[in-house]
Amino acid sequence: MLNRRLFCQCASLALFAGASSESARAEPAECAVFTPDRQKHISPNEAIARLKAGNDRFVGGTTVNCDLMAQVRETAKKQAPFAAIVGCIDSRVPPELVFDQRIGDVFCARIAGNFINDDIIGSLEFATEVSGARAIVVLGHSSCGAIKGAIDGVRLGHLTGALAHIRPAVSATKAVGKPSSKNDAFVRAVAETNARMAAVALTERSPILKALAAKGELHIAAAMHDLATGRVSWLS
Repeated sequence: MLNRRLFCQCASLALFAGASSESARAEPAECAVFTPDRQKHISPNEAIARLKAGNDRFVGGTTVNCDLMAQVRETAKKQAPFAAIVGCIDSRVPPELVFDQRIGDVFCARIAGNFINDDIIGSLEFATEVSGARAIVVLGHSSCGAIKGAIDGVRLGHLTGALAHIRPAVSATKAVGKPSSKNDAFVRAVAETNARMAAVALTERSPILKALAAKGELHIAAAMHDLATGRVSWLS
């Protein structure tokens, strides 16, 4: 009787271990790559909601672990990202990580100060009209070096021309205190203005993006990433 009982206990433990192993190997639903069909059936508002949920996971330390090489194989011949993000080149603001997204999920255009120019707009027209992305997010961040440089009128090689794209946001932001890069509140305010102005400029300068937004096929938003907390706050 004792041997039989011991056998049953061991068998149960083995079954449980096997089930646990299978569970560990199972990929979360969030790991499924975006196919053209899946992309087509996500609405612009759902695309933004997906990014918000991903940032919540990032901040909460509950990011989804996936088999990235499996995603490499599944997206090698076709991509169908659901969103596009215009972000800064700052090493602390990688959009895929900040929004807990994976290979094939989002297009990313990164440039110092996350400003908009013809090349960025053309890339976004490709991302949306050609490749079907359902949302565009212009993502600024706190303590941005490019914003500080634009505020102080820094001149340095080709950076001078890049910062000129940010100067309109500096001029459009009312300073509380001295308009200086050492004024943290002003730096933050200019970064927010810059992100908002860039988001608005997309439909003002691109008839293609304007038409997609008018038809409800594209959601354009501005947001800010806080370097200290990892939290993304939405401006529009």
